[in-house]
Amino acid sequence: MDLDLSGKLALVTGSTRGIGLAAAKGLAGMGAEVIVNGRTQAAIDKAMTEIGGTVEGAVLHGVAADISDAPGCDLLTAAFPAVDILVNNTGVYGPKPFFEIADEDWQEIFDINVMSGVRLTRHYLKAMLAAGDNADDWGRVIFVSSEAGTVVPVEMVHYGFSKGAQLVIARGAAEATKGTNVTINSVLPGPTWVEATPANLAERARLMGTTVEDAMARAFTERRPTSLIQRYATAEEVANLICYLCSKASSATNGAALRVDGGIVGNPF
Repeated sequence: MDLDLSGKLALVTGSTRGIGLAAAKGLAGMGAEVIVNGRTQAAIDKAMTEIGGTVEGAVLHGVAADISDAPGCDLLTAAFPAVDILVNNTGVYGPKPFFEIADEDWQEIFDINVMSGVRLTRHYLKAMLAAGDNADDWGRVIFVSSEAGTVVPVEMVHYGFSKGAQLVIARGAAEATKGTNVTINSVLPGPTWVEATPANLAERARLMGTTVEDAMARAFTERRPTSLIQRYATAEEVANLICYLCSKASSATNGAALRVDGGIVGNPF
């Protein structure tokens, strides 16, 4: 199995923590040069130090850019006009009852979770396709979506909407890759333990009128009872699938939505 990414340049958006950071580590470990992206230079420096301490000889670049708007995306693409691998990971989420989700909340989650990936894919995909048919000039685009895009979470409908939109965009964009060495796929994580999880559990507990401990205990008995692993996945477990899809070994997988949700979605298809 060819998992070597030597000579490839990979951009992972939102890669200063969580799944993005784990994916950046994994890709660096596979030999890729990795562009670390976040909103602040301090966060980028911290992430690069962590990756460098984990992956010997890692070649890393950092770009501080808020890609929730077009100017931020332009800043990133100006710094690196072309990449071989794009992982659209940037995203935000948080529980909020439907009637409390204001127009501004809908717009914010659309701009960050959806439009960042649209703008960057539109830019980088053109360069990937223009590289030609050389077997060494293959490209990869990954959208980090969520099982929430198929099993809509009632406590954050706006988040589910944004993740469902990513699935449609990824599949639609994949049509442009027909007959090429470029692939576009989506990864659908389930509940994953990342740095933001404790704060989100606290907010969920507040909405439920209970304790954080109780909310955590009920996360799988009530909210996600169909989970087969009955626990949070780790960021590294999700990153393992992302990294495989970024490799040459995944060349026959295109236009797909692959789940790493712990078995939450009962439909095997």
